[in-house]
Amino acid sequence: MNLEGSVIGNRYKIQEKIGNGGMATVYKALDQILNRYVAVKVLREEFTTDEEFIKRFNAEAQSAARLIHPNIVSVYDVGQEYNIYYIVMELIQGKTLKQIIEEDGHLSWKWAVNIAIQIASALEMAHKNNIIHRDIKPHNIMITEDGVAKVTDFGIAKAVSNSTITAFGTTLGSVHYFSPEHAKGGYTDEKSDIYSLGVVMYEMATGKLPFDADSPVSVALKQIQEDPIPPIDVNPNVSPALNQIILKALQKSTALRYQNATEVISDISQALLRPNSLILRPASSVESGATQVIPILGG
Repeated sequence: MNLEGSVIGNRYKIQEKIGNGGMATVYKALDQILNRYVAVKVLREEFTTDEEFIKRFNAEAQSAARLIHPNIVSVYDVGQEYNIYYIVMELIQGKTLKQIIEEDGHLSWKWAVNIAIQIASALEMAHKNNIIHRDIKPHNIMITEDGVAKVTDFGIAKAVSNSTITAFGTTLGSVHYFSPEHAKGGYTDEKSDIYSLGVVMYEMATGKLPFDADSPVSVALKQIQEDPIPPIDVNPNVSPALNQIILKALQKSTALRYQNATEVISDISQALLRPNSLILRPASSVESGATQVIPILGG
């Protein structure tokens, strides 16, 4: 379906196709009421026949629209016209982080840290609003011409994974960024997003993925079973502090991982100030495996 030249929602005049993903096609459009250019993401037809998915999709898009943050792509509108389901978003002039990594091979540690702290800031905001992204990857992170990172597609992965549609085909390209618990099909929360951020940071710092294989199933098994090669061994220019942060974000156990995005931001801030020093953080009782006294309820 080619929508170029058409008007949807009696408002958005489609100019040109600017992106294509597993779930949607993205167009540049003119908002004829506010006279500004926007991005319109139109769902692929195979998703539009599932009522349960559409209901979840609309709910998640509306949740994402509540997130107002400089590092999150703003959602302006959600709509339907005949069998066309669409989201209207802020139009970003720039490239995806994936494009930048492919062009540059890897980023300098300082540039990688700068982008990472912006992504973590976006996650911190979303998590405080009880929204888990579930599909953090460089393809979903736009970098503006001014170097500002903007995370897109908040909550959409949840709509896919909870849908009666088989999500396997739509999430195939994301398995490299899945947390171990996500790869197992288990419970995912904010710590799952932090693991995915760790993969993104690893890729920015080294130009490589921590786990790769010939098939998605093999990649998923590696996420669950194997430890990554430390990024500093892949690229000696990675600072010791950044190396430490990435490895902590990539811990298999959620107890050993960063517990929230605020902790990540704190350590990244230290890494910017003292890149060649290891970050000292007291281990929590959960991390250190200390015996804990559990009170007896009603005792």
